[in-house]
Amino acid sequence: MPETKLADPINHAHNHEQEPDHEESWIEWGRVAFVAAILILVWAQVVPRVRGVDLLAIAGLLIGGYPIFKEAISDLLERRMTMELSMTIALVAAGVIGEFFTALLITVFVLIAEILEGLTVGRGRRAIRELLDLLPQTAEVRSDGQVASRSLSDIQPGDVVLVRPGGRIPVDGAVVTGHSFVDQSTITGESMPVEKIAGTPAYAGTVNQSGVLEIRAEKIGRDTAFGRIIEAVERAERSRAPIQRTADRLAGYLVYFALGCAALTFLLTRDARSTISVIVVAGACGIAAGTPLAILGGIGRAARQGAIIKGGLYLEVLSAVDTVVLDKTGTLTLGTPEISDVHVYNGASRQDIMRIAATAERFSEHPLAKAIVKKASEWAVPVGEPAGFRYSPGKGILCQVEEQRTLVGTRAFLEEEGVPVPDGPDRPERFSEVMVATGGRLLGSIRIADVLRSEAHAAVAEMRRLGLRTILLTGDRKEIADATAAELGVDEVQSEMLPEQKVACVRELRAQGRTVAMVGDGVNDAPALMESNVGIAMGSGTDVARESASVVLLGNDLLRFAEVLKIGRRCRSIIMFNFAGTLAVDSVGVLLAAFGFLNPVLAALIHVSSELLFISNSARLLPALTRKPGGDYSPRTEVALK
Repeated sequence: MPETKLADPINHAHNHEQEPDHEESWIEWGRVAFVAAILILVWAQVVPRVRGVDLLAIAGLLIGGYPIFKEAISDLLERRMTMELSMTIALVAAGVIGEFFTALLITVFVLIAEILEGLTVGRGRRAIRELLDLLPQTAEVRSDGQVASRSLSDIQPGDVVLVRPGGRIPVDGAVVTGHSFVDQSTITGESMPVEKIAGTPAYAGTVNQSGVLEIRAEKIGRDTAFGRIIEAVERAERSRAPIQRTADRLAGYLVYFALGCAALTFLLTRDARSTISVIVVAGACGIAAGTPLAILGGIGRAARQGAIIKGGLYLEVLSAVDTVVLDKTGTLTLGTPEISDVHVYNGASRQDIMRIAATAERFSEHPLAKAIVKKASEWAVPVGEPAGFRYSPGKGILCQVEEQRTLVGTRAFLEEEGVPVPDGPDRPERFSEVMVATGGRLLGSIRIADVLRSEAHAAVAEMRRLGLRTILLTGDRKEIADATAAELGVDEVQSEMLPEQKVACVRELRAQGRTVAMVGDGVNDAPALMESNVGIAMGSGTDVARESASVVLLGNDLLRFAEVLKIGRRCRSIIMFNFAGTLAVDSVGVLLAAFGFLNPVLAALIHVSSELLFISNSARLLPALTRKPGGDYSPRTEVALK
């Protein structure tokens, strides 16, 4: 694969290199259709042979097999034994003995496999483009009391950038003035928006949610945390070790076997007919035809289970995975704060607590406040308007609710205001806690957390049942991460991690000889997805995560990932059975052919029969068919693609 070159994110325009058009794909599909049509005509013997030569079949082989022959010659010159070289030998040998139908059938399978492989080329480049497009190209800069729009390439360290609500922050720096909440999950992976006041850091690529912020630029372009993510993706894409296709590797072994046996036969017998019989019977058709069919079946079955696998190579890697690295926010959890419990003190009721808290938080932009107001609405609790509203950033709200002095905020805030707060063993670990007091009396606490996905427990349990080591990597606080890991039964947890630290962890696991699958959903997960042996993205995740990953889970069901692992293992076992069976049949066939017990016709019969056997074995992975009302059949579709 050619190296991916990245434009500087601060200078890139919308003049990316154009993706290759679909003309080449149409040519390849046209070639498949042409060979398939020739195959039918040859089978029906519509066109008579000329002096015993099937010119139509030869034309079909030359036109259909051209890309195979071209690749085989290239591989031969580079001294590589691949499936294309094996196919060339099989096709030529089949043509020599007149088995044109078999040769054309093999050609159709190989051409389809090559086209499907080509459809996945360039996905890494598109992922990087998606990253670049996330960074704004212009920004508002305050200078001499005036605000002017300026190109990102013209911004210098020290400039003060103004970011309005809903805008994406273009630089790394520190907040000068303003108060807001920023969704920085793309950089840190934190599950909830972070409050920003004067002096707090801000990161490029994060989204300002509520108030106006003025940020003094400290780092720009590739020096920002966002830029370092892009660099990490670029390095991972460039350094990814090429994984040989399973079919190439297995067929390559058989090529050596066939050529060696043929050469030995000719040296010992000087019988060209026996030599041809050896080549024909020892062809790699059982592998070459069965392997792509098994891979196609595995990919199709995975799609039915709700997972899109972007190529057969990744299906092969899935079968060898022994370690699963899990992101938390948006992967194991829903990524949105919700009220999990209301704890009552001093005889108050849950409805009273929610009514007073929602009234106090009614006009607040804090994400936790929105969760409280939303839950109050669901409970049909009447919400009034607060009086004398005063907000202390990072602490809480002091106001008048129902003519009572009301405090809603942290424990420390209530204690500062003279309200005693018990600190018992029931204090939450993996929750954010909002205390509610009125008239100097503590009413209760509202516990808010990023809710676990309903299937998270079962998914982690299934992964462990499959013998996989599970590791949780998250940017969240240690107490939240540890509590989540303990609840799910994850083997290992690491918290407060930046994107580059996740990459380093995945790289270290691979250096230990582990085959790593990374499951994530955000921009911050993209480098680790690229660095892992196989990356899995949640369907609701960012476009960058989906493009960087090798597998996309539709419907965001983690249980589907466990099913995909099973499909990968089953696909590999079928391929290995086909290889072992082909080698066994070919060994016996070669022995018989070498001693003259098989002529080329019988050798071809054995070859075709074994091929059909192994194709049938591979077809077990194909999705089942259901009858439509009209009487025809179509693959059963259980997942709606959005």
